[in-house]
Amino acid sequence: MKADFSVEAETRTDVGKGASRRLRHTNKIPGVIYGGGKDAVSLTMPHDEMIHHLEQEAFYSHILAIKVDGKVERAVLKDVQRHPGKPKLLHVDFQRISETDKLSMHVPLHFVGEEKSPGVKGGGLVSRLMNNVDVACLAKNLPEYIEVDVSGLDTGESLHLSDIILPEGVEIPTLAHGGDYDLPIISIHTPRGGGDEEEVEAEAGGEVEAEKPAE
Repeated sequence: MKADFSVEAETRTDVGKGASRRLRHTNKIPGVIYGGGKDAVSLTMPHDEMIHHLEQEAFYSHILAIKVDGKVERAVLKDVQRHPGKPKLLHVDFQRISETDKLSMHVPLHFVGEEKSPGVKGGGLVSRLMNNVDVACLAKNLPEYIEVDVSGLDTGESLHLSDIILPEGVEIPTLAHGGDYDLPIISIHTPRGGGDEEEVEAEAGGEVEAEKPAE
């Protein structure tokens, strides 16, 4: 897959908590790039640029061009640490890729056809149980997202990991562990309380009259 995102970075030698704190005061964030048979390299990146990248879903599952001191390295995003109480980034990890080694990545699930499904047409509610899935594949086969068609799903039915139609060269490693790992990803169910009034009326033999006030 071609790199559609470019990240500007610089190497840093001043490491440690104090150095990272000083870095963040200059509106930059620390990071690291590792893997690919090379040594890990500590990085510095513009905070606001990374915030902008991370607002785009595709950034999480694309091959990225990390420009380190003028040299470009192909990598994927592996981890993001965020401040627990502020809209601030604390640290970013990238993993270098190769053309021959498989990647393990989270890929978003895009559900389509909900409005056409018999369950939704019949008043059922959709429960999305997963928003992304862990896949393994070569870099050239890494999908931006995986589409799941639910147009045939009826009330009381669900789709599981094994029902996902995967792109060529992509696999879901957890399925190799057996049926217990074939987890549901989406289901359609009857709304809570649905049908209660009808059941009461049926048991009473018709409409229930309001109790008359005492004269």
